[in-house]
Amino acid sequence: MAIKPNEEKVLKYMEQQGYDAFLISNPTNVRYVTNFTASDGAQHLLFTKEGKIYFITDLRYSEDAAIECPECEVFIWRLPGKTVSDAVQHLLSENGCKNVAFEADAFTYDSYMVMDSTVKVEKIPTQGVIADMRMIKTPQEIAYQRAACQISCRALERLLEDIRVGITEKELAAMLSLYMVQEGADTMPYGNILISGARTSLLHGVPSEKAVQYGDFVLMDFGCQVNGYMSDMTRTVVVGQATEEQRTVYGLVQQMFDACNKITKAGTLGKDIYLESLKPLEGTPYKGYEYNNIGHGIGLFVHEGPFDSITDETPFPVNNVRTIEPGLYIPGWGGVRIEDQILITEDGFENMTDFTHDLIEL
Repeated sequence: MAIKPNEEKVLKYMEQQGYDAFLISNPTNVRYVTNFTASDGAQHLLFTKEGKIYFITDLRYSEDAAIECPECEVFIWRLPGKTVSDAVQHLLSENGCKNVAFEADAFTYDSYMVMDSTVKVEKIPTQGVIADMRMIKTPQEIAYQRAACQISCRALERLLEDIRVGITEKELAAMLSLYMVQEGADTMPYGNILISGARTSLLHGVPSEKAVQYGDFVLMDFGCQVNGYMSDMTRTVVVGQATEEQRTVYGLVQQMFDACNKITKAGTLGKDIYLESLKPLEGTPYKGYEYNNIGHGIGLFVHEGPFDSITDETPFPVNNVRTIEPGLYIPGWGGVRIEDQILITEDGFENMTDFTHDLIEL
């Protein structure tokens, strides 16, 4: 059975590094490498330098794995008194492996201590190996994300008709998730942010029982998945007529957004995007109400690299899908964020989020 392209990438990486085996435990990375879709459980992949791929799971997912990953040998670890580490040690010994690389950031302290005492070969910690592979999207991955962005925009268009005085944040968040599924998204939407009034200063506020009031900002930071690949967008609207200060703050965020767009292209550094976003705030009373991370890559996971932060010096690669999301957050008053999802191209970027940036008054 022919192995999949991303599995080939892993084997090539192992050969370059001289690894006998590589254990992949991050659930998102397992999906990326094998296209395995079931997620409610612990799955691990063990690659050997001879090209064998073991899909280590339990009986709940053995049939799924056999169907979706026929190139892998399914190995059931959940036997009485056994652990995943026991399974790994057995397979390493069976294949004569002298070392095994593993994803250090996928282990808790307890799980690592079990592995350390059980697996007897040299253990080589790695970080970011598969994440770096995921950074550059294939045409198929881009198509899934473009479709997810289109679904999100259509769902938002529908939701705007429901936003009114008296409806709660929870009710609107539930409607938004429903609309995205009805428009074609996967049926497992991830956590969406939908908050109103002074609560819009909460960068990752959770929808509550608060009812929308006249004059409130309503901030919606949301997305969906198509075949696991994610969209992410944010729009902030006003219920009723905006005040002068609301218009001022919204206009500043638009200027921040436009400043970021002007320098975004292949090779740009995330830290430069962040620094550029600050320029419209100079000399205004709103300097200091920004956040220090205003964008990120996105794919099978909502927050991937590179990041638009002062510490990230990773150049944007061509075919990286990412977000731009500057905002201002004023405690006790409220906040504004605008976010689009974009594709880095050879000559700039493509905006995948086709929805107005103008202030909407409902």
